[in-house]
Amino acid sequence: MSEVTRVIKLAIIQNTSAQRAAVYGLVDLLNMANQFQRQHSNSASKFNVEVIKTPIAQRLKQYQIVVLPPAITGPPSGEELTNIANILRQQHEAGALLCSVCAGTFPLAASGVLENRTATTHWALADDFARQHPNVALDIDKLIVDDGDIITAGGLMAWVDLGLRLVERVMGPSNMLETARFFLVDPSGREQRYYSNFSPRLNHGDAAVLKTQHWLQTQYEKQISIADMALYSGLGKRTFSRRFLKATGLNASEYLQALRIGKAREMMEFTPETVDTIAYKVGYEDTSAFRKVFFKLIGLTPREYRKRFATNQKIDQE
Repeated sequence: MSEVTRVIKLAIIQNTSAQRAAVYGLVDLLNMANQFQRQHSNSASKFNVEVIKTPIAQRLKQYQIVVLPPAITGPPSGEELTNIANILRQQHEAGALLCSVCAGTFPLAASGVLENRTATTHWALADDFARQHPNVALDIDKLIVDDGDIITAGGLMAWVDLGLRLVERVMGPSNMLETARFFLVDPSGREQRYYSNFSPRLNHGDAAVLKTQHWLQTQYEKQISIADMALYSGLGKRTFSRRFLKATGLNASEYLQALRIGKAREMMEFTPETVDTIAYKVGYEDTSAFRKVFFKLIGLTPREYRKRFATNQKIDQE
């Protein structure tokens, strides 16, 4: 190995709920990138990857990169959360790049380093995260948020995207592309909203709003105004709008759009219906408006979405 090789010390913190496949998948991905780097460069950087299990000694040596993997059973809590948060704060103050995937964003936020920053986490954890950490700007549509000294990644499998981002940072785009090809991973930009389903808040405790939500589940394909919703709820229009936003996190129009687009996605995945037919079935008389709303919420055109996710092979022309 060349004397000028730069070693990047990287720690993966394996807490008790960490997804083991992600932990050791990252180890394999980064070690493979090391192999490609040795093949093509005499003056290179390499990752020295360590897996550190909790509880962690308070005098942990300094790393250049610290990664918090995803968790299937939820983020760490109690003493384990405090232990990890303290370590992260110390590492960050000494210059470490901090990275998280999925539920790993919770201990990152608990350390205080995300205050007034933008981050992402798994879309299914968004409500809990927003409630616990209101001073973090959550961008749940993004699969990766790279904020320089902190990188957060969204879903359970976003450890692949994070790993490739680290390879690109340390070893450059050529090595990243070679590593991606080896693992048969598409390195092009993806967004979490391609995959997240609309999951309405239902446990907010506002009976009038919940009644309206249940009604919309069966009436979404009809031409419904906010006045119609308010009338059904038994509230005045202004009171209804205020309470609906507070309870669901969306205004009534946004909620109805999200509900309709969610239904449209299901039809695109499992039926051969044309986009125009689907638009009509979910309540859009103007198919152009449907396509605009679909792209705004999903980040793909209806045709692109169907090409990626349809279970049948019939793809209609737009």
